[in-house]
Amino acid sequence: VGNSSVLTCPSKPSVMMVTWKISPKVGGRCTLGYRADTNETNRTNCSDSMNWKLTPERDPALEIRQVGIAHEGNYTCEVVATEGNFHKTYNLIVLVAGKPAAQVLWVLEGNSTPKEEVHDNGTVTVLSKFTAHSSNVTNTTCIVSHPAGNQSKSIAC
Repeated sequence: VGNSSVLTCPSKPSVMMVTWKISPKVGGRCTLGYRADTNETNRTNCSDSMNWKLTPERDPALEIRQVGIAHEGNYTCEVVATEGNFHKTYNLIVLVAGKPAAQVLWVLEGNSTPKEEVHDNGTVTVLSKFTAHSSNVTNTTCIVSHPAGNQSKSIAC
């Protein structure tokens, strides 16, 4: 989130046409197109955060600036060249704290019941309470696993 992402596309010496077809999980489709014979580019329904990295005749890569959850989805590049037609598809998944839901594990034996709260923006808050089986427990460790990074914390009881 917040960084730029570059999606490459097959680069051929004799490109006639390049089209990026973007299908986000949320919102409408968008396309970026380039025709070599007229040296024209066009865009349909694409936000300003998505554009050619350089110029499509030099490099057909797509740059997404300030990636956010709304950019998740399928990105397909189609290249028409004298050598044939070439396709490359990406499934863009954006990792942020809170998406996907974190996994919570307690080191000591006891009861824990994680509860998940799903928010409108697709993130999830996980709340886990630990109840020890005996009163001899003086501390425990909570381990949180997530694709964006793992953490562990010792907690005094």
